[in-house]
Amino acid sequence: MTKTVTVIPGDGIGPEVTREALETLDVLGLDLRFDVLDHVNADTYLRTGVSLSDEDFERIKASDAVLFGAIGDPRVKTSDYGRGVLLRLRFDLDLFVNHRPATLLHEDLSPLRDGRSRSIDCVIVRENSEGLYTDIGGVLRGGTEHETAVDADVSTYMGVSRVMEYAYSIARRGVCMVDKSNAVRHGGQVWQRAFKEAAARRPEIASTHLYVDAAAMKFISDPAQFDVIVTNNSYGDILSDLAAMLAGGLGNAASANINPVTGFGLYEPVHGSAPDIAGQGIGNPFGAILSSALMLENLGWAAEAGALRRAVGTAISKGQVTPDLGGTFGTKEAGEAVRAFLVTP
Repeated sequence: MTKTVTVIPGDGIGPEVTREALETLDVLGLDLRFDVLDHVNADTYLRTGVSLSDEDFERIKASDAVLFGAIGDPRVKTSDYGRGVLLRLRFDLDLFVNHRPATLLHEDLSPLRDGRSRSIDCVIVRENSEGLYTDIGGVLRGGTEHETAVDADVSTYMGVSRVMEYAYSIARRGVCMVDKSNAVRHGGQVWQRAFKEAAARRPEIASTHLYVDAAAMKFISDPAQFDVIVTNNSYGDILSDLAAMLAGGLGNAASANINPVTGFGLYEPVHGSAPDIAGQGIGNPFGAILSSALMLENLGWAAEAGALRRAVGTAISKGQVTPDLGGTFGTKEAGEAVRAFLVTP
């Protein structure tokens, strides 16, 4: 049965890296149809004031998945544009899990000196629909010396417990729950309750808890100890970027925003639009290709997803990489390298 993937290339290097991901998917010869929304970008927003039209949103809802490039343009001075595209999709499609794997693809990419602790292979499971990103709050006496800003950090038992269940469902060895419940008491109480209940249901999985500051330190000293980390929206945002750097850089980092109940997902590289190098043809396509591997896995093509990951790993081991990884390849050449090493299942 044909699967329809909505493609939003977006801004900056988004269209460049997405192009390489699509060409790589084509090589696999899968029953995929791509619905490309190349008009969802900053140019359209600046011209019309619309981030994502209701018509485009309905096209997305009717598809099986979204492959996303990047959002962001220095000409846009408000956060309304980004929130209107990416956060609207996360919230309105209830993509409550942000799944961020971090795996060291080659030891030369690790910034850590001690080889014994380099082998990072973990997943950050970030609650994706609550926390500080709900836009609940406001400003009093704005623009004056008495300006007061309030942002509410929202944690619901339903939201926390369902993301906790997902974390345990993918764990191989253990789950580490990260919070700051010693200082953020009320939300921390909800996280602690949901964590203890989930751990009791899965006694065969090792369950540990760390405060977020301690977790950051332990990530640097020994990232190999972690299997699955589950945490809230803001802590997950920070820790997953840290994990990506320990695994070789944001250019390689993939992510999935998913609803495990409906099966719908939005897949995107982590690196953002990188406007400083947009149009130069040197953006790293590996994050986009590895994000498409996550998409294939969730659509039922696990063997093909594995083939993509192995091809990226081979390209890295051969040094056929973009400048951010110390190579001389451009975006297109790096994508071609992956396709050359791709062995279809």
